[in-house]
Amino acid sequence: MDVMDRSTMPPAQGSKNPRPATAADSSGDRTRASGAAVGSDFLQLDIGQAPPGGRTAWLADRLRSAIADGRLPVGARLPASRVLAGELRVTRGVVTEAYRRLAESGQIAGRGRLGTVVVAAPATPRERARDTAEPGPAAGSAPKESGAGPAFFGNVDREGVVDALRALPCRIDLSPGVPDLAAFPRAGWLRAERAVLGAVTPADFGYGDPRGAPALRRAVVGWLARNRGIRADPDEVVVVAGVAQALGLLGQLLRADGIRRIAVEDPGSLGARQQLEYSGHEIVPVPVDAGGLDVAALRAGGARAVVLTPAHQFPTGVVLDGERRRELLSWAADGGVVIEDDYDAEHRYDRPPVPALRSLLPDGVCYAGSVSKLLAPALRVGWLLVPADRLDALVTAKRYADLGNGILTQLVLARLMDSGELERHLRHVRLRHRRRRDAMLRAIEKHLPGARVHGAAAGLHLMVTFGEARRGAHGGGLRDTDLAAAALARGVKAHPLSWHRINPGPPGLVLGYAAGPVHEIDEGIATIGTALRGLLP
Repeated sequence: MDVMDRSTMPPAQGSKNPRPATAADSSGDRTRASGAAVGSDFLQLDIGQAPPGGRTAWLADRLRSAIADGRLPVGARLPASRVLAGELRVTRGVVTEAYRRLAESGQIAGRGRLGTVVVAAPATPRERARDTAEPGPAAGSAPKESGAGPAFFGNVDREGVVDALRALPCRIDLSPGVPDLAAFPRAGWLRAERAVLGAVTPADFGYGDPRGAPALRRAVVGWLARNRGIRADPDEVVVVAGVAQALGLLGQLLRADGIRRIAVEDPGSLGARQQLEYSGHEIVPVPVDAGGLDVAALRAGGARAVVLTPAHQFPTGVVLDGERRRELLSWAADGGVVIEDDYDAEHRYDRPPVPALRSLLPDGVCYAGSVSKLLAPALRVGWLLVPADRLDALVTAKRYADLGNGILTQLVLARLMDSGELERHLRHVRLRHRRRRDAMLRAIEKHLPGARVHGAAAGLHLMVTFGEARRGAHGGGLRDTDLAAAALARGVKAHPLSWHRINPGPPGLVLGYAAGPVHEIDEGIATIGTALRGLLP
């Protein structure tokens, strides 16, 4: 006869405690109104340690720490929310909200009958802030192991400075340019991958067309027609490893045509600028204002090519207005080369869609897009369309660069596009991004009073500026590189706006909000506020 689990048996009549007290009950808050010991064998959780009104955050922190230190390895199964809530004597909502926060940060996920499972551990421990009684680093200092003090942030010409910052440990990462990676459609991707593997032939695993898989090129044409107003033929599409490779290939074509000077937006993407400099081009900065790129300044600068982000300018978030578009297309018709980086154009919240420049002048615009901001940068998949007279040279350059992108990723992505799964994913992440955008706006208003916010209507980041008049603690103007260093010393990453400038301008930060959960956004901005106050007199 099987022995019944005593924990499931009702207490004896007249008994007040469903289980006997043990020596472990002597620590912490031992009883509640019922007189029963309250706690869980799972991670030895003691709800008595939670601060008043902070049970959800406390539980999420305990779970996050257990994942970081290996007590909950990848594959470990968490208790059902109903079970854990019962053991801790809290409402089920406390547990489900704590689980939701970890799911948003990509550390746990529901696995159907398997329950809630740990799916990812941080590369570096993401420990929470220590007790406020413990002294923190001095303002403006940086962790000794990273060496990321003001000198690090001030060395904008350092090769790979963005990658170097990305590799540094932190508590909260507010770096721009990263989508909600926890929302990656794993289930949809697996379904599509199984379908693809079941249908491919042995010949599909050979060397293919360097332009990319025909199925993906057809799918991209449909995606661009539906979402960006671009009419194209599949033969015009070249699949590339993201916009970075697109810029590298276009750089080769421009050099072959004798074009050595390329105009860029100022402020504009540091990464794009460095990519062009690596290709051997001289950079010509063109100012950006509320209407977008100043086309009159572009003409005066004498460059024969320009790279710009017209649908959602990085980092200011402005849209190239109608008059500037007409001026730019006129400049292109006079022989200028327009390179359109359709940077995060899909992510919009408070404004109508803006058509791509390529849709207005197919023969004068080189168009580059990718899924890096829609799905994940790690996929390394994008597309490039060029005017017909440059297509053969582009295909040749792609062939000698790498013989083409990996076939399986292309075919899976094509299936997601054709099935409507990618549009569904976009609608899903727009809601998540909007909530996080709103949370960052509230946090900036609360913790950074006086800061001016730019580009809130769309995208995955906000730009904030502090004005020319803000003075640093040692005289002179506030330097955003000092602020970024002081924030990192407290565990929060952000980009100084000066990284993305060529000419001087007001200090500021570029803050990504898409990748982290709401509670981290508020905590991160509060930390930046503390760092800012430490730098001001």
